Amino acid sequence: MLRRTFLRTSASLGAGLLAAAAAGCTADPAPSPSSTAAPVPVTFRFGTGSNPLGLDPALVADAESYRITRQILEGLVTVDPTTGAPSPSLALSWQEEQNGLAYTFALRENVTFHDGTPFNADSVCANFTRWFQLPAAARPDSSSVTFQQVFKAFSDNAAASIFKSCTALTPTSVRIELNSRMTGFLQALTLPAFAISSPQALADLAADDTSQTISGHPISSYGLHPVGTGPFEFAGWQQDTVTLRAYPSYWGDKGELSEVNFITYEQPQARLQALNDGKIDGYDLVTPGNFDPLVRTGKQILQRDPFSVMYVGINQQVPILQELKVRQAIAMAVDKETLIRDFFIDGTGATAQVIPPKLSGFNNSVPGLAYDPDKARKTLEESAYAGEPIRFYYPRNVTRAYLPTPEKVYAEISRQLTAVGFTIKPVPMEWSEGYLAAVTSPGDHGLHLMGWNGSYSDPDNFVGPMFGAENGEFGLTDPQLVSKIDRARTLPNGPDRNAAYQSINTQIAQTLPLVPVAFPISALAMSDKVVSYPVSPVLNEVFNRVKLRR
Repeated sequence: MLRRTFLRTSASLGAGLLAAAAAGCTADPAPSPSSTAAPVPVTFRFGTGSNPLGLDPALVADAESYRITRQILEGLVTVDPTTGAPSPSLALSWQEEQNGLAYTFALRENVTFHDGTPFNADSVCANFTRWFQLPAAARPDSSSVTFQQVFKAFSDNAAASIFKSCTALTPTSVRIELNSRMTGFLQALTLPAFAISSPQALADLAADDTSQTISGHPISSYGLHPVGTGPFEFAGWQQDTVTLRAYPSYWGDKGELSEVNFITYEQPQARLQALNDGKIDGYDLVTPGNFDPLVRTGKQILQRDPFSVMYVGINQQVPILQELKVRQAIAMAVDKETLIRDFFIDGTGATAQVIPPKLSGFNNSVPGLAYDPDKARKTLEESAYAGEPIRFYYPRNVTRAYLPTPEKVYAEISRQLTAVGFTIKPVPMEWSEGYLAAVTSPGDHGLHLMGWNGSYSDPDNFVGPMFGAENGEFGLTDPQLVSKIDRARTLPNGPDRNAAYQSINTQIAQTLPLVPVAFPISALAMSDKVVSYPVSPVLNEVFNRVKLRR
């Protein structure tokens, strides 16, 4: 197999990835004045791997939806591109109070939503109240709604929720109170799900009425037309293209782009061909097979530092998978080094744990179960497994940052499992037809291919969403693990918190609700037209920072 040589432009979260947010934060510099000259129209065309599942970030959790909503909506805080720490966005500064049970935010003034309505403290609280009081009908699988992953519960179970209240103190000052301390609270607020929408648009477009569908996914009228404060406003969604236009009254650096087109090409070769033909200016989700053609044609390859984990999920709702020996046999049958060598970008590392090395909680003393097909076969023979078929779900016609070629990865893992005695029943499913919902909801999936891309610099971002509550993906009932995660969230940064997450990481590695495979590297390809692109390990890539050669 050809080894891949290429230009690497790396983005790093830096030393700040391990640091907690300070209790207070000073304001960022004021944006430079805009030029009075009429701008020359500039369009940036970007190729994506799949259509978004919706454009209401509170109700979706896929990277392609977030890629678009990051351009349109902003949160109180954002991610500093150098340190990875929370930095000002719609909030200029903040103060931790009551030993972490309250935070007061000073808000930007003279900011408007794209519909012309003012941004203020009332609009912030309208959004927090909406997330907290989200109707059950709008959250058919609430475990996949980011608010519940972070804050544990909605208003219909208020006693179990970390979130308590939001109060507008003045038009430019807001206080958020919590029922229990959450050390990673500010980092969590950088998630796209907590971007602030226009309350007027939420009401006018019935944001909580998800009776419509798109590609089988429930969606509201607001999810088809979001309204925020960001540098770009929604302009249209036609089949495989979403169009945004620069918002002329944006409070910050407007950048140089007047229009952005997100164009879907499901197949990696189609994205490559579109770039070579000049139909797009860049694309994400470069696959290993694309590297040599890109290098030969002189295209730029921009590489993100690894901040995701790819895994084989194991659903213990399937009775035979409740037995630890069966899960151990699965883990020992998977040859991670072969998978990484053949199907992932160079620099991808094998792993036996879900928290990546750059975060506190990574545990060097957890080697996991090594690849050993003979021992896997013997362990399986000692178990109660009697050859019954295990349904193995995998996505088709999609590329994810953590999974460049899912069909090939499935085929190799299936071959490895069959070789030690498992009977595998393949269940291919189009990503666009509800794969994500199928494998994260209760169901008959025994095994499945999935991954998690980190969104902020805290170990809870990796273990909390997957294991902080019972969910349908792993069919796991482990009150002790949930309790340990709840406790770790409240501990101040330091040795005790690090030790708590190391213990959580160790328990997951030993009990095997999933088989972690790799910390993948992902990459983008750009034409020579692109002078700079804001590469981010946490995918916080906002296009007012894109610069093009003209």
